[in-house]
Amino acid sequence: MNIYAMRHGRTNYNDLGLCNDDASQHVYLTELGIAQAQSAALELRDVKFQRVIVSPLPRTRQTAEIVNRYHGVPIEVHEDIADLRSGFEGKPVAEYFAAISHDPLKARVNGGESLLDYKQRILRFIDWLKLQQQETVLIVAHEDTMRVFVAYFQGGVEDSQLRDLHFGNCEYRRYVFDPEEALLGNFFVEETKL
Repeated sequence: MNIYAMRHGRTNYNDLGLCNDDASQHVYLTELGIAQAQSAALELRDVKFQRVIVSPLPRTRQTAEIVNRYHGVPIEVHEDIADLRSGFEGKPVAEYFAAISHDPLKARVNGGESLLDYKQRILRFIDWLKLQQQETVLIVAHEDTMRVFVAYFQGGVEDSQLRDLHFGNCEYRRYVFDPEEALLGNFFVEETKL
């Protein structure tokens, strides 16, 4: 299976430094975000995707639709790769980080989930993904999703280091595994940056 994992393009909330995990909010790709997605689309135009999987948040679908112009494959929504539920919807990211600073891994604020809660949700998605047919798939999700993917597929990342990993908008990684090798923890990783 070939897995391409990508962060969505830049959004108006990225520009404003605001948290968003509510799909009903008006969060969308900026002109820069659209250009980033178009650049990724050009880079990936020759990849033979069988499907695209996105989070429920519109910014991931908007990014995926731009990339998918070259492929025309089904786009599916998977709830488990939604962004971290911070409990700070529409509020500054800086306020969220201040609220969890006493325990960045386990703190749950305002009914949100912790980073470790989120990690478990993404690992559940990876377990589901490994049961899918051997195909080439594009996953468009979020920076925290990318952090968990890197920790899982590339290894060598402690939970306390997850927040130290940073990914640009529309940055992606390619992971190749065969189910038998995956059971042994053997993955081929191709690091790609935009």
